Amino acid sequence: MDTNKKKIVIVSNRLPVIIEEKNGKVEIKEGTGGLVTALAPVLRNRGGVWIGWPGSLFNKEVESLISSSAGNTGYQLKPVSLNSYEIEKYYHGFSNEIIWPLFHDLQSRCHFDPEFWQVYKDVNKKFAETIIKNITTDDYVWVHDYHLMNVSKELRFKIPEIKIGFFLHIPFPPLDIFLKLPWRQELLISLLEYDLIGFQTIRDRRNFIQCVRTLIKNVDVQGKGQVVSVQSGDRKIKVGHFPISIDYKFFTDKTATREVSDCAWFIHENISERQILLGIDRLDYTKGIVERLKAFEISLIKYPELIGKASFIQIVVPSRTRINEYISLRSQIEETVGNINGRFTKYGWVPVYYIFGYLDFYELLAYYKSAEIAVITPLKDGMNLVAKEYCACNLDDIGVLILSEFAGASAQLQRGAIMVNPYDVVQVSDAIYKAFKMSDDEKRSRMRKMRQGIKKQDIFWWVDTFLQAAFTENLDNFPVLEPYDYISQIEISN
Repeated sequence: MDTNKKKIVIVSNRLPVIIEEKNGKVEIKEGTGGLVTALAPVLRNRGGVWIGWPGSLFNKEVESLISSSAGNTGYQLKPVSLNSYEIEKYYHGFSNEIIWPLFHDLQSRCHFDPEFWQVYKDVNKKFAETIIKNITTDDYVWVHDYHLMNVSKELRFKIPEIKIGFFLHIPFPPLDIFLKLPWRQELLISLLEYDLIGFQTIRDRRNFIQCVRTLIKNVDVQGKGQVVSVQSGDRKIKVGHFPISIDYKFFTDKTATREVSDCAWFIHENISERQILLGIDRLDYTKGIVERLKAFEISLIKYPELIGKASFIQIVVPSRTRINEYISLRSQIEETVGNINGRFTKYGWVPVYYIFGYLDFYELLAYYKSAEIAVITPLKDGMNLVAKEYCACNLDDIGVLILSEFAGASAQLQRGAIMVNPYDVVQVSDAIYKAFKMSDDEKRSRMRKMRQGIKKQDIFWWVDTFLQAAFTENLDNFPVLEPYDYISQIEISN
């Protein structure tokens, strides 16, 4: 490692690789998911470091593969090894049975087990120890998401002068919900050890500031605009909102390829003479999939004109498939699809096409390109990059986006999208009909506004804005050594 050159150090729950064992041979390939999609093009070939858990399969052979992967990515991977007990209590327990539902305003789904909190702290300490082994004091450490909110406490204690930023990819809840967390004060105190805390939206930042003012003594909030300051003791912490985005040019360039065009033609050839409505989601109860399908059912009842003229393609990417709650959700989705198709299917037309599985990246782009209407209606979401990806891939500007007002992306896309309350299935059904009947001129006007905004505020803008606020740096200070291409397949996880 070149210790004389400052570098970006990314820290996340998972490394940006997938490790699989096939026919007795261990293979490593580039990872999937929203965070990898966002940060892989940024860190690539800049000589930085990415620290995270490599997955359940980890041994000397895997460690060697991970070490050798730097040649393909232009940055180093440093694994944090976790045992099954830690994975169960820290990841499945505290992260996904407490923080995930609580921060999505679904506190009734929380399981406040004290053991979860203790293991969460222990694992965050383990991450901090790995960070310390792989940095110099000139480096810029950027910690990501709800799994690692307590890392800063350990880092600041060991290296007081360390420069560390944190970005929360999921929403931050309002005070009345956050107060239900038994370890609310301890978590806030740890977060205030970061130099910059970044949120997706101004609403999330406002919620955080209100919680700090209520629960932490002797704090002073100053400033206005995108970034404000919180004075806590002798430390001044910056707190800002930085809406994450996508590599707009990459998505538009790939959508324009012959491979995507051929795949899109095939999709429309098999669903000809009708408008395609598209929903793409990771299997999760926050995504509002069942509510969305019921809204489509209501639209078929209220607006018979749609029958035979519109088909809904719902793609669900597997997630946490061994957890009972997710098994139940999948059954509920499939039952809803079956009921709709059983009630409305007629010769030559099926109302809902349901796909449960992973998509090849080019296949994903083809669905984006083919769909006249995208229905993105999470009950709550930090950002939802699917909405931005759909717009980027709409090269002819005549797609329509129906978007939940509770998605973080709504703050940027509300001027072009049809905004809906996902809990109001009748309103969503009316939005579907409005999109179905919309003129091409209105479609173009709406879509161009959204595409222009996404192009201007792309993933590189996001990183530059964060680095500038956190460290008075930007990406030009970490030059790319070679051109890059990335992602052979993608998992929808945003």
